[in-house]
Amino acid sequence: MKASILGMLAETPIHPGAGQSLRGIDQPVARESVTGYPVIAGSGMKGALRDWARAQVAKEIDIQATFGESDQAGSVSVTDARLLLLPIRTLTGVYKWVTCPYILERLWRDLRLMKEESKFSIPQVGKGEFVSFTDTDGKHLFLEEHVFQHREKSSDLTILSVIKALIRHQEVKERLKNQLILIHDEDFAHFAAYGLSIRARNQLHNQTKMSENLWYEETLAPDTLMYSLLIPRAGIEDGNKAHATLLKKLEQTPYVQVGGNETLGQGWFHTQVVKEVADHANIKND
Repeated sequence: MKASILGMLAETPIHPGAGQSLRGIDQPVARESVTGYPVIAGSGMKGALRDWARAQVAKEIDIQATFGESDQAGSVSVTDARLLLLPIRTLTGVYKWVTCPYILERLWRDLRLMKEESKFSIPQVGKGEFVSFTDTDGKHLFLEEHVFQHREKSSDLTILSVIKALIRHQEVKERLKNQLILIHDEDFAHFAAYGLSIRARNQLHNQTKMSENLWYEETLAPDTLMYSLLIPRAGIEDGNKAHATLLKKLEQTPYVQVGGNETLGQGWFHTQVVKEVADHANIKND
């Protein structure tokens, strides 16, 4: 069996902690060391899926065989969860889903890894410009405090179908076309670095209610879209069977909690298992 891709749409704020302070933020999100993009490490993803599997009533999943132990390799490899779409505030339509050519290139390469034959073209865009996937009301778009000029409407909408395949909610799929835009890699890097939510949290004394510890925490906003690959390991006995069982249970119980602050209701993703992107998204007919 070939690898599958797990689409992950954030339903609540997500805090994949980095374990160190950064730029005055006491608890920033984890980031890729080269790009600075928010990321959920593969070890964190595997741990979250292990906890999710333990919470399932059914016992079809052999947790030790699937995810491994300290002295035993698991039969399914779990990659880092990569960022695909970042919601950014705008003056029109509340927010836009923002991505960039490099993000789409990585998605295309990951699809090759899972032996997926889906093909899509990546539009070119300059700094300060944006590419839309539908007709726009004007030539300019405000994202946060920055203004972008409309370059063009993409003539190839295949990428929409590929992204839709990673989303389970039908109503979300329907508004993707109007909200998705593509900006330059450097512009996207700015929003990935400075466009996330910062929350002030406070610990109070039980008796006096005076502040004992004030700290600032960075989170990914709801509707952030990420994805991870689930790969059956070659040479592991019953690896394909464990992989297929894991996918079946994820399709039945798609909510997975990842990252910190679980008791505050954070970390919930609505997942979508995709084995065949082209078939799932109906790319030829979309």
